[in-house]
This record gives sequence, structure tokens and C-alpha cells, in this order.
Amino acid sequence: MDNKDVKQQVRSFYDQVGWKMVGDGIYQNARYEDLRPVSREYIHRCHLRVNRHLKPSGNLLLDAGSGPVQYPEYLTYSDGYQHRVCLDISILALKEARNRLGDHGLFVVADVANLPFKPEVFDGLVSLHTLHHLPLPDQKKAYFDFLRVLKPDCTAVVVNGWTDSPLMRLARPFVRFMEWFGKTLSGQHGEDKETVLKSACFGVEPPRKEPTGTFIKKFSPEWMKTEIAPQARYEIFCWRSVNVRYLRAIVHAVFGGKIYLKMLYRMEEWFPRFFGEKGQYPLIVLYK
Repeated sequence: MDNKDVKQQVRSFYDQVGWKMVGDGIYQNARYEDLRPVSREYIHRCHLRVNRHLKPSGNLLLDAGSGPVQYPEYLTYSDGYQHRVCLDISILALKEARNRLGDHGLFVVADVANLPFKPEVFDGLVSLHTLHHLPLPDQKKAYFDFLRVLKPDCTAVVVNGWTDSPLMRLARPFVRFMEWFGKTLSGQHGEDKETVLKSACFGVEPPRKEPTGTFIKKFSPEWMKTEIAPQARYEIFCWRSVNVRYLRAIVHAVFGGKIYLKMLYRMEEWFPRFFGEKGQYPLIVLYK
């Protein structure tokens, strides 16, 4: 699949599926997040980690691959900025973002690997769960394009997912067992709107089907060190060390899930670089 086909697939997926509403404020894409009450505080605090690495105020914040800015915590990233520039390949996503941001937002349909901006115009930049949709050569180009459009002494915060997290690899047998155990107790469900909501909010896993998502090409810490480190300064911290599959399989209120996640969050705070490199979702800070 060439780059043009990949980007068309991504656009079509989010216009036709990913950013379609399936409930009150819940998108079809919610299947990729854990919205259950037991995980809510942990997810909330992880989302807010982005703020500590951005300048607290400025003129323009670029949200590269903004989607609809679907979580309340995402809105806080631009609280101190005059405007938030939302860039996305999906027109539907930008329409939803405009509903949330109003006059605070500026909206651009474009490709994150080919930013249509002059150099040094943004005081801050965020990119959340976007670059994994690009082939690796375009991911590399996007990192350097982010730095190009940043003003001096400013930062870009990129949240992505490692191809193969060592911690999640170790947990995989236990996750599979808990998934089997849960399905044995609850039975199978058809994947309709109700199931998407159950999956996101209550941890009920839909049955496995052929992949219906879009192109994903992730990367590794070694790739960052080889491709980015020679030409740019960056640091890797922890955004979240566990993935949604792990949360839904392992973390349950009846088994003290809230207490477990409080302990996990504290460990991530104590050892952010370890969990950033070994966990599932790194928070990568680029320095201009």
C-alpha cells in the first residue's frame, strides 16, 4: 500500500466510522479507550500529563491530528493560548472539533507529514495517537516538521504507541486468560452500537472479527534513537504504561481496580522514563 492509499484509507475510516457518534458524546472510536468508572481517574490523570510539558500560555497551539478533541482533558492543553489550531485529514473530525472549541479554534484540513505552515509560528504543539497512522518514513518527516513550525525554546508533545511494549508482552498470557474467563462468564455479544458502548464504558469485549480499523504502523525506542536522536533533542516520559486491552481484562472494581490503578500511576510518576520506554504509550517531548 503506497502513501496515497494509506492516507485515503485513514481519511475514509475516520469520516465514515471513527468519528461517528454512537452515544451521548461517545464516538465509534471509543472502542480504543477504556471509559469505565473504575479506570476513569487513572485515564483522566494520564491525559493531563501532557500539560506539564507545554508552555502554560502563548498565541498559537497546534493540535496535529486533532480529531474532534473528544476528551475534556484535551481541551485544557490550550487553556492559556489565544487560539488552538486543529489540523486533521478528516473533515468530520474538524466539524466536531469546531462544535467543541468555537471561536477558540482554527481548523485546517491537511496531512500531518506535510504541515502547510511557515517556520516558527507555534508556541506549542500536541499530537496524540496520530503518527502511528503514517508509514515510518512519513513519521520521521512529521517529527522534523513539528520542530520546523515551533518557535525557539518551545516544545512539542507527541503521544504514540510502541510496536511491542516489553511490559505488555509480559502481561499477555494473563490478559488472555482473563479475557477467556470474562467471556466464559458473560457470553458473546453482537458488535452493534450497544456493544461499542459496553466495550468502552463497562469493559465488555466484542467478539473478534476481521480488522475494521485503519492503517497503523508503530515504532520503537530504538527507531527513535536511530532516526530522530542524531538531529533533534527529545526526552521520553510515560503517558500511560498499559493499553486498553490490559485495562479491560485485568482491572475491575470488584478486585480493587481503583486502588491498583492509583498504585500504578504513582509508579509511573516515580519512574517516568522506565515506564515511558517499557510501557505501551510514551510521551515524547521534542525541544526546539
